[in-house]
Amino acid sequence: MVVIAIVCLLSRVLMSQEKPQPCSSSVDTVTAVRVAREISLDARHPAPDWKTAAPVTFCADWQGLHPDPERQTEVRVLWTSKTLYLKFECRYRELFVFEDSDPNGRRDHLWDRDVAEVFLQPDPSRPRYYREFEVSPNGMWIDLDIFPDGLRDLKSGLTRSVWLDREKHRWAGELAIPMKALTEHFDPAAVWRANFYRVEGPKEPRFYSAWRPTGTPQPNFHVPSAFGKLRFEER
Repeated sequence: MVVIAIVCLLSRVLMSQEKPQPCSSSVDTVTAVRVAREISLDARHPAPDWKTAAPVTFCADWQGLHPDPERQTEVRVLWTSKTLYLKFECRYRELFVFEDSDPNGRRDHLWDRDVAEVFLQPDPSRPRYYREFEVSPNGMWIDLDIFPDGLRDLKSGLTRSVWLDREKHRWAGELAIPMKALTEHFDPAAVWRANFYRVEGPKEPRFYSAWRPTGTPQPNFHVPSAFGKLRFEER
């Protein structure tokens, strides 16, 4: 009986190691860690600096329900006085991407296919003003300036790197966003607002996931009141 119990216990342990564990969005703050130099983007061979930043992880939908570990997203943030760096590490079930884009990789309506997204609000006193950045598994991107009356191209000058591992059903995207595209006077003591999202699927119902749930009846990421906090740490 003891032997059987031990075998059963080992089986459970091995099974738990093989399957991704349910992820959580319980934290409401992401910390960007300062790096001493500008880093080179290489999603396939990421710079060791990324390991200095604690990740936030999510896999539940935009309401904070129906977690799917097979679609887990992990986000890390780094910064220098000139650049904000973001790294998405994404699991996926199926892949749906556009095949066409502008010559520089920009793709209008990129959110109609699979993407990872970040919304950034450097000035929380203006709750209806923020920036939106998206990157797809095949390296397409879009950046937008969001304001009460609509949106426009931000033309931030971002750069990116993407790595897709079809065998393991994972992809990673790194973004480098110039600080001057986010704020005129960067203050590392300031607390920004931010949220991270994923979209997967070719048509409705698609899987819309969020770090900080928006709680809307229908999928909607544009809820600034639901944003979490982004703090800047100097080391």
